[in-house]
Amino acid sequence: MALTLYYMSGSPYAWRAWLALEHKQAAYDLKTLSYDAGDFKKPDFAGLTPRHKVPVLVDDGFVLWESAAILEYLEEKQPEPRLFAAELRQRAVQRRMIREADAYVAAAMEELAEAVLFTPREQRSAERIATAGAALKAELALWEAAGAGDYLAGALSAVDFTLFPQLALIRRMSGRNPALLPADLIGPRLAAWLDRMEALPVVRKTWPPHWKA
Repeated sequence: MALTLYYMSGSPYAWRAWLALEHKQAAYDLKTLSYDAGDFKKPDFAGLTPRHKVPVLVDDGFVLWESAAILEYLEEKQPEPRLFAAELRQRAVQRRMIREADAYVAAAMEELAEAVLFTPREQRSAERIATAGAALKAELALWEAAGAGDYLAGALSAVDFTLFPQLALIRRMSGRNPALLPADLIGPRLAAWLDRMEALPVVRKTWPPHWKA
């Protein structure tokens, strides 16, 4: 039986899970939800998770939410192609980097998104946006100096699929609001990595539908 992924266009967490499914070349059904249509309150989804958030993965009646847990589950269910390194210490570093992305980058991204995307233009606070931008820039400076090679932690991995959707959303916010955010928010090394990631077929296939408009 095929897996089912509940997803919302533009959610970096749901995008992470979608990328993992495509990387694994798994058979799955994609259920795209819309806040505007009230899909998160409809019984068929609301009954799956008490948090009413995406992503949610359903596998033959087994329901799992939280994108990091979904990636771990997919790796154990179908080990190849790998999302995590086979070698113990490299895998530990990858898991550490994922936790750093979720704890620090995601928190800064969400604060910036709240200040820019989810606040009406006339109510936006320049001070709040500047503070959020500065915090994000400081965090991304740590990532600018991390890792080596084409990807963040060796071969293409769950680390890339975790950080990429977060930075893709940040880049989109920055591009659509150039007067609000610093032009050098994302450093040159991360920008080059983002460009490489964007060119991957798995990324192009999963690009958020509403971003294509």
